[in-house]
Amino acid sequence: MKYGLWIDRWLYYIKPTLKSGTTKQYRFYSERLLKPVLGEYEINDLSATVLQNFVTTLTECYSPTTIKGIVSIVKRSLEYAEEMEVTDKNLAEKIKYKCSRKTSIKCLTTKQQKKLESYVYSVRTPKLFGFIICLYTGIRVGELLALTWNDIDLKSGILYIRKTCNDDYGVGGYKKEIDSPKTASSKREIPLSKQLVSVLKEQKKQSKSEYVISGANGKIISKRSYQNTFGVVLKRLKIPHMGLHALRHTFATRALECGMDVKTLSEILGHTNAAMTLNVYAHSLPQHKRNMMNKVCKKLFE
Repeated sequence: MKYGLWIDRWLYYIKPTLKSGTTKQYRFYSERLLKPVLGEYEINDLSATVLQNFVTTLTECYSPTTIKGIVSIVKRSLEYAEEMEVTDKNLAEKIKYKCSRKTSIKCLTTKQQKKLESYVYSVRTPKLFGFIICLYTGIRVGELLALTWNDIDLKSGILYIRKTCNDDYGVGGYKKEIDSPKTASSKREIPLSKQLVSVLKEQKKQSKSEYVISGANGKIISKRSYQNTFGVVLKRLKIPHMGLHALRHTFATRALECGMDVKTLSEILGHTNAAMTLNVYAHSLPQHKRNMMNKVCKKLFE
């Protein structure tokens, strides 16, 4: 069996186990990169040399993150082929490639955060209040744009993360695709501060949509559009460019600076465990670490 045909069958077999966004990404990589080069090989002819040459060539044009995704598809598809006895060998484990370097997270400084918040409250454009929600809950942009008013209990002050959304640009134009959260732990309940509840109550009175964040006259907003809006606002405020995900990092950073324990923060962020939270944010708080060390020494030398 040719590898290109097996890729199609493999994607069909595992589709029920994947989120729609992951399925689309796998299909994109397969059609654009894998099948044109490896598709005509008989699956048993995929030697370690052939696979390594393919990946090495890709490293000249694509980012480490993209390479990691492509290698994952090759490994998973050949591993499954071996399990289904389509082939008697799986040489994908021999592939060598450069892993992406862990980059430092980007977040707003306290001064930049106050500047952004002041701007949102001054212009009072309803859709911009999503920035405030992210800053004080740490939710992801997909989770934010999937939020409906039914997901928020304003009386109890609880925000329920039950779904996320993706952009789907098909033949009929844009469509907001609602999906399950990123992981099982992403389904969560987030307590809201009294200040944020007050803001949300005011926004609900003005809302013309079932979605908490929408455009003029209740128009649905895409993730791409909302990310672009954030970039425009940062430029206007002369704040260095960073992705909308920086608001999530900002929330986590402020929470740790205020003394929130990692276990609680992990649950609010929807991380799989506290170790994951530590791994992401352990290197991002030099000033916080310095303050904590000073407190320790102050206690010791009292």
